[in-house]
Amino acid sequence: MRTARGFLRWLAGCLLLLALGAQAQDLQPVPALSDRVIDQAGVLGSGRAALVEQLARIERETGAQLVVLTVATTQPEDIAAYAHRVADQWKIGRREVGDGLLIVVAVQDRRMRIEVARTLEGAIPDVVAGRIIRERMAPAFRQGDYAGGVAAAVTQLDGLIRGERLPAPATQGESGSHGPADTGQDEVFTWVVFCVIAVPVIARTLVGLFGRLLGPLLSGGACALLGGLLSGGLLAVSIGLGLVGLLVGALMAFISAVSRVTAGRGPFGPGGFGGGSWGSGSSSSGGGDFSSGGGGDFGGGGSSGSW
Repeated sequence: MRTARGFLRWLAGCLLLLALGAQAQDLQPVPALSDRVIDQAGVLGSGRAALVEQLARIERETGAQLVVLTVATTQPEDIAAYAHRVADQWKIGRREVGDGLLIVVAVQDRRMRIEVARTLEGAIPDVVAGRIIRERMAPAFRQGDYAGGVAAAVTQLDGLIRGERLPAPATQGESGSHGPADTGQDEVFTWVVFCVIAVPVIARTLVGLFGRLLGPLLSGGACALLGGLLSGGLLAVSIGLGLVGLLVGALMAFISAVSRVTAGRGPFGPGGFGGGSWGSGSSSSGGGDFSSGGGGDFGGGGSSGSW
């Protein structure tokens, strides 16, 4: 008898796991985050471009990251569960601030939701998000103007976000907007550029002008002088960069000698120092590229509605 009951419990557990697994497989997939506006339902039309620019401007000026997603349906999930799952996976918003916001529109379900990250819940409480849905999105959606409804909602959300006094965007370039960590990164970048680019160029030029014996010595002296100027007169930095310049100059002299022997067929032959390839590669951050800020702790704030 106990064996039979144990078998029935095991069988029931297996059936429950199978049912849960089947339900999980039926969930709508989360699309890749490829742009600020992902119109899977194809309802935004020509208004999509203006909406993308509107969201990009908000991010440039406030730092907050807003994304719009339209889908046919979120079934079998409610739109709130689906929006939270998408927001949690996309991690919209700045990593150190968490100022993300997601608008989801499910056209066939006639449902929409504004999902708000915790940082913005003070500026956009649930009741306000619900009012924006009822007063801005729903009336336009009933007339088939999905792009206009979303744009009107974003305009109102923009005003609320600006009233929150978020940290300034890191890309705004103001002299007083960088903290100590940013300043340290800038200094490191300056020294890396100097050692990797400036020192070889100086050494190669001086070796070419003054020969393989005097050129390295002058390279060491020039690098020591420039290092002292950049570091504010630190002797250790000057000596270190002087030695680096001397070694690089000696290397350039050796390469010059080898190049003469091989009749300029080596990588440092005619065309010089990489054949002009520096900076010739395509940029990895071309126009239109978009990625998550890596933040945005979404705790369920926001509101859903229908039209």
